[in-house]
Amino acid sequence: MFDTVGEQAPWEKMEALLLSDDRTLITNYLEGLPPIELARAVSNLDVDDQVRLLELLGPEKSALTVAKISGLGASTIIGQLDAEQAAAIVEAMPHQQKVQLLRNLRKSDANNILSELRPGKDRRKLHRLISYPQDTAGALMISEYLSFRADQTVREVLDDLRQYGEEYSDYDIQYAYVVTDTGFLTGVLRLRDLLMSERSKLISEIMIQKPLKVNTRTSLRDLKDFFRQHPLIGVPVTDEEGALVGVVRSATIRDAVNRQSNQLFLKFAGIVGGEESRTMPLYKRSTRRLSWLSLNILLNVVAFQLLWIGR
Repeated sequence: MFDTVGEQAPWEKMEALLLSDDRTLITNYLEGLPPIELARAVSNLDVDDQVRLLELLGPEKSALTVAKISGLGASTIIGQLDAEQAAAIVEAMPHQQKVQLLRNLRKSDANNILSELRPGKDRRKLHRLISYPQDTAGALMISEYLSFRADQTVREVLDDLRQYGEEYSDYDIQYAYVVTDTGFLTGVLRLRDLLMSERSKLISEIMIQKPLKVNTRTSLRDLKDFFRQHPLIGVPVTDEEGALVGVVRSATIRDAVNRQSNQLFLKFAGIVGGEESRTMPLYKRSTRRLSWLSLNILLNVVAFQLLWIGR
C-alpha cells in the first residue's frame, strides 16, 4: 500500500501515464497493481481522466479493470461514459458482473446501456434480472443452468453435453434441471446419476422428483434460513407460474449476508457507502461517530469488568 513519504501515489502515476497515451505502459502498470491499489488509483482520478483511461484500454481491458473496482465505485465510473461506450464494456463482462453493475446504476442509465447491447436472449435476461427487487432470489440468482425434458434418454443428454461442452464450460454445473415444454420445473438431475445410469433410461426414471425450490420473491433472510436447513450447493428459482428461471447458489447467499452485515456495521459506525459522507452535515456526522465510539467504550468497560470478576 502507498505510504512512503515522497513516493508518487498510484493515481499520480496514472495521471502521468495518461499524458503519454501509451496503452501498453498503462496496461502493464495497472496489471502490476494489487486490486485494492488499482481501485484507489482509478477512483482518485478525475472524471475526464477516468473516461480517457477506459477509452485507451478498450472494452475488454476496461471490463477487467472495472471488475476489480467493487460496488458503487465501478458503477460511478461506467455512469460517466456515453451509453455506447458503456455498453461495449458491459458486453465484455461476465454475466453476473453485468447484472451487479447494471443494478448499481440509475435506472435510466441502465436502460440506456441495455438498449445499446446486441438484441437477443442475453439482453432480455438482463432486463428481467435487474427488474427484481434487491436481495431477493430473483436478484441473486444466476440464469445459466442446464435443463432437459423428462422424456429424454440418458444417451440424448450425454450427447448434448458433449456437443455443447464448450458453451457449458462457463456454467457452474453440479445439477441439471428437468422441465416441461413450457419450462415448468418437474425434477432435479444429479450429474453423477446421469453418468452411472444405463444409456437407454429416461431422465424421468433417475431424476429427483418434487425438488426443493424457492420463488423469485423469496427474501435474503428466508434464503439464509433455507440454506441453514438444507446444506445444498444451490436451489432452483421459479416464477409465479412455477417455470424455472434461475438458480441461487449458497455461496451467493453467504456473500450477500456478509455484504448486508458490513453495510449495517458501517451505518452504525456513522460511515456511509464505505467512507464518511462528505455531503452529511458536520454535526450529524460527528453525532453518529460519537454514538458509535461511546458504544465501543461501554462494551470495552463491560468486557474488562467481566474479565476482572473471572479472576
